[in-house]
Amino acid sequence: MKNRKILNTIFLLVALILASCSNDGAGNQDGVTELTLWHMEEPPNRVEGFKEVIENFNEQSDNVEITPEVQSWDDAYSEFPAAIQAGNGPELLFTLPDYTALIQDLGVVQPVDDIVENLDDKYGFIDSSVEPYQYDDHIWSVPIVGMVQGLWYREDIFEDNNLDAPGNWQELTKTAEEITDNGVNGIALPASKSQATDQVLYSFMIAAGAKDIIDSENNVTFDTPETVEAYKKYVELLEFSPGDSNIFEWGEPQALFNEGKAAMAIEKGQYLSTFEDESGQPSDDLGLTSMPISEDGEEGSIYYSNGIMVLTEEEKEQEAIKEFFEFLYEPKNYTDFINAEPGLFLPVTEEAAKSGDYWDNPMVDKYENQIETLIEASENGELFGFTNGVSSEIGQITGPNYLAQTLQKITEDDMSAEEAVKWGQEQMEEAVK
Repeated sequence: MKNRKILNTIFLLVALILASCSNDGAGNQDGVTELTLWHMEEPPNRVEGFKEVIENFNEQSDNVEITPEVQSWDDAYSEFPAAIQAGNGPELLFTLPDYTALIQDLGVVQPVDDIVENLDDKYGFIDSSVEPYQYDDHIWSVPIVGMVQGLWYREDIFEDNNLDAPGNWQELTKTAEEITDNGVNGIALPASKSQATDQVLYSFMIAAGAKDIIDSENNVTFDTPETVEAYKKYVELLEFSPGDSNIFEWGEPQALFNEGKAAMAIEKGQYLSTFEDESGQPSDDLGLTSMPISEDGEEGSIYYSNGIMVLTEEEKEQEAIKEFFEFLYEPKNYTDFINAEPGLFLPVTEEAAKSGDYWDNPMVDKYENQIETLIEASENGELFGFTNGVSSEIGQITGPNYLAQTLQKITEDDMSAEEAVKWGQEQMEEAVK
């Protein structure tokens, strides 16, 4: 009995000690509000760049500490929703427009209208960065970085062939055909079932005047003559792309481009960071122009902003998150953040786009003309599912890569472009029911 009393006393003392050290609320230790941020940018330079900015915030904040954790986009659609609903998600989560719609349907995403409006007053968000996150009377994500595609070309190969950068589809095909010879392909295009193929295809759809795939009522308008025209052009260009393009995703076209085995590729700004080291050529040999357009099409290419969602209802945590965003968007901190991958991550605020801190970065300074081209292209950028209102079901189209699957119906199943696009329309309609 005496031993039991001693044990009970010990347990009571331990409980009192733990209570005195306990959290003020979820994630609040010793008066410090602890937050977790999940991001899916796995390349080491991006991991380190984000970490450094967040550590700087932690050092200057007396009562907030943010821990960045690297996740994978491979798990975002399949694993994250269940983890979040089970209470095992983060307070802050990187996102894309279609992914935001998916997670917002779970009822866990908190509106960020006040955060965005405050930052917009100070720094001026680019409209196209906010619009995909604005629906159901709220803004559901804070835009953080922009990404846009352009047509990259090897200046050295073009000079050897006395060619200029193509401005329309006719010139694009002619250029690709003229270059394809002696182990060099005119262009390298992804044709696998992948997000890479979806996105490059969509740039062709915009250029053909077929940007509206699905509207805010989830009515699918994929089967149009303009969409067929875009697919026909893509298939035509695949004749001048390597024979194994059906397995290409992001990396293969870039590798061939840098090796000098492909003269053109369509992608975002990640081409800047590796070009000189991998090609052995000077930066002047990396050419970039806006997406060529069809005869009756329109100027533009795929553009979207990555954002950060807020997944906590705790008032103290929300106040801490506001403090973090205030820090993050100060020009020096923000440019350090987006220059974790210069050129790929574009500014989403007008202030940052003209900031000396941004343009003084060595990589940005070296490729000033190319980055200016990307920023200009952002003004004409579009994203499927967000061109005619916001489709709440766009994730049901992007998840299965129906744009890429439609292409494979032509390249692998011998369908005509008309038949394949009709098939794509049927699949999309069924998916969003």
